[in-house]
Amino acid sequence: MVEARGVTAPAFAEALDLASERLGGAVLAASDEFFAPKENLLRASRPVFLEHEYTDRGKWMDGWETRRRRTPGFDWCLVRLGLPGIVRGIIVDTAFFRGNYPEHGSIEACAARPDARVEELLDPRARWVEIVPRSPLAGDAQNAFAVSCSSRFTHLRLNIYPDGGVARLRVHGDAVPDWRRLDRPGREIDLAAAENGARVLSCSDMFFGVRHNLIMPGRAANMGEGWETRRRRGPGHDWALVALAAQGEIDRIEVDTSHFKGNYPDSCMIEGIDAAGRSAEELAGVEGWREIVPQTKLQAHTRHLFEGELRATGPFTHVRLNIYPDGGVSRLRVHGKATRSGAAEQRLRLLNALTAPEAEAELRVACGASAWAAQMTEARPFRDEEHLRATAEQVFARLGPEDWLEAFRAHPRIGEARPADEAAGKSALARRFSSQEQAGTSAADEETREALARDNRAYDEKFGHIFIVCATGKSAGEMLQVLRERLEHTPEEELAIAAEEQRKITAIRLKKMLRGG
Repeated sequence: MVEARGVTAPAFAEALDLASERLGGAVLAASDEFFAPKENLLRASRPVFLEHEYTDRGKWMDGWETRRRRTPGFDWCLVRLGLPGIVRGIIVDTAFFRGNYPEHGSIEACAARPDARVEELLDPRARWVEIVPRSPLAGDAQNAFAVSCSSRFTHLRLNIYPDGGVARLRVHGDAVPDWRRLDRPGREIDLAAAENGARVLSCSDMFFGVRHNLIMPGRAANMGEGWETRRRRGPGHDWALVALAAQGEIDRIEVDTSHFKGNYPDSCMIEGIDAAGRSAEELAGVEGWREIVPQTKLQAHTRHLFEGELRATGPFTHVRLNIYPDGGVSRLRVHGKATRSGAAEQRLRLLNALTAPEAEAELRVACGASAWAAQMTEARPFRDEEHLRATAEQVFARLGPEDWLEAFRAHPRIGEARPADEAAGKSALARRFSSQEQAGTSAADEETREALARDNRAYDEKFGHIFIVCATGKSAGEMLQVLRERLEHTPEEELAIAAEEQRKITAIRLKKMLRGG
């Protein structure tokens, strides 16, 4: 899809630009940048053309431009997204590149650590996924490509064939932060921050400044980095609708009018609603909105803090900033704490968005059977926690003895720290779960510890696998008693019992993975 200048942008362009340099996006490397540097690709400003501007290498161009290729191959550049997320669409903007634009382009994506080195990303073992196949590009145009992949990516590789120049690269999508690291009990976060997964779903107007600016990181450098509406000539007021990063309880709110001096709103009012899963259109006329901050006079170029005067604190999933009658706001900050269910919903969203290898590794923390993890990964997306639990039960019921034994090997023996299969149980989360589950052994006396070790060896020798018990809440003495009772079973009886214990452990760990623990 090619968009001529001045033509309405594709629908996906309404989403946040995940590669924006203001979000921390960066071009890490390029095969060549002889005529124009790679860093220009992610500039926030629109490209410009200076007719009589030249450098010692040739015509100055506002973009990334490689030299003319005289050998087989193609040029490329590596981009680290400012925010990891699901890519909805990409615009390869060749503004002002007319006789020197690439004939074709393609785009690959991968999921890696945010601090991954260029050498790691270029390693043949790195898992790159083609999200835009090789496609024709037009010169001096916005070449728009919708993307249907639902995985969460951190890096992109733009390939151009065979060479040439690209002015800007825009990567529109939904940020998917890692709530495994973001969510901590009692931790206050900015529920309206883009980096935490918040989105500005819609607004009444954004003639002078786009709505996404409201939730960008840091302070605005000027008016252009805020949200600003046109002058209102009739009745009514302007507004912006924000989907919070997660359902949460609000502690305090900041409305920042920095840089808006002759064009700040006269006053504002903020309201909220708990309506998970509702679209902007559905929320427009729905009842249930509650006033959080009453209509309050605003000042120019000022950070307005609201805390003690909040009339409602939640829980909320959305807030609406109403400004009277119009004007500009630099930033909206909504500080609070995610509810347990809100955080669980975002952890599930992350699990749904992980690439297949990432999801399998994450799920093997709950159950070390590779067949179970693979089938669970294939069954995504999970609608909610109950859907995840029910699917886990169904998949586990299809496993056989070899799968059970593989799962057993991911656990340490009762009273020990290292799993039988260290590769399967090496994640920090798996180790933490095992430690929590065996907490009852930490207070055991020396005699009980020795008895556990002795009877564990006897169990291994008789059954050929380690002793598995759902140890959560059990003391060392209770575990020792269960172990001795189960030593009386036949191998067939014991394998079935151990598999049932593994099923219980799997269910508990899945819940912990979503609820924290």
